[in-house]
Amino acid sequence: MEISERLASLATKVRQQKAAIQTEEATKNAFVMPFISLVLGYDVFNPNEVIPEFTADVGTKKGEKIDYAIVKDRELQMLIEAKTVGSPLNLNHASQLFRYFATTNARIAILTNGQHFHFFTDLDRPNRMDEKPFLQLDLLDLDETLIPEVQKLTKDAFDLDSVVSAAEELKYIGALKRALAVQFREPDDEWIKALTNRVYDGAFTQKVKEQFRVLVAKAMKQFLADQVNDRLKAALGGQAYPDMGTSPLTGAEAAEESVAEAKHADERGIETTLEEVEGYQIVRAIACSEVSPTRIVHRDTKSYMGVLLDDNNRKPIARLHFNTGQKYLGLFDENKVETRHSITTLDEIYEHAEHIRKTVHNYL
Repeated sequence: MEISERLASLATKVRQQKAAIQTEEATKNAFVMPFISLVLGYDVFNPNEVIPEFTADVGTKKGEKIDYAIVKDRELQMLIEAKTVGSPLNLNHASQLFRYFATTNARIAILTNGQHFHFFTDLDRPNRMDEKPFLQLDLLDLDETLIPEVQKLTKDAFDLDSVVSAAEELKYIGALKRALAVQFREPDDEWIKALTNRVYDGAFTQKVKEQFRVLVAKAMKQFLADQVNDRLKAALGGQAYPDMGTSPLTGAEAAEESVAEAKHADERGIETTLEEVEGYQIVRAIACSEVSPTRIVHRDTKSYMGVLLDDNNRKPIARLHFNTGQKYLGLFDENKVETRHSITTLDEIYEHAEHIRKTVHNYL
């Protein structure tokens, strides 16, 4: 299972169980330990890899414990401090991490509440934990660009030097993205003035500011919509489906295929959503462990988006029923009988990865 699938699986668990978790201990058992074992790949029951309640007395502070210490190559590499899910993560919660970081060889500190994971190192001063994290991971709002960095901390692909060398760039890119997100949600006066001065030659009066406050907000929303549309067009229009040398169809099958193609070509009023495209891309990513990704294609209809092998409607892999309030993932058995599975988020598609792979394998 790829790390993206492991993260998605844990994210589903957090989403389903978060409301029932009331204590720090429950958070550790339900979310933090699975993150260490499922995502990072360390054996939480092996004290040579994971040390719970790690103690390293600091100055006058005796008997303080950090929740987990991760050992790799017989060296202490990471410290993890957990808080109750839903609680804020701030410096007041990181005092123990600060002290332990300075007295151990660990270069990575993680502060988490089971949903959010804040990763720290010592960019500002050697052997002193930074006050700001270089990476912030939210399991319920995964930023896919951060997954390769998390993978570098896994047991099988541990690369501390690479993580630390990239930490400064990650820190500032993350901060800039969050700052931009704030401006896109509610642009402040400085942002409005900076943009207005680029397009308006008159004086920046109070009246002009209020006028452009509305225009800037509208322009940014339209800009985001344009970016989404461009991405959607690229996803739908940039594919080539080469002849994969599949077995010829019988006369009846060919006729059925032609009818289906004609019907598909004549469809009108079909609206392909970004969510459907992203769902298709997840199915495609799962199926490419069995075949080349170029063989996995989609066909959209008014009621669902179909995912097919070799662009052949005799080889359905999945159907995405996303056109109603409740989303369903349609999967097929060996007799090509469809069963619909209700899903809340696209991440839940990963829970059916084995079924999808088996379906593709059955066509080979």
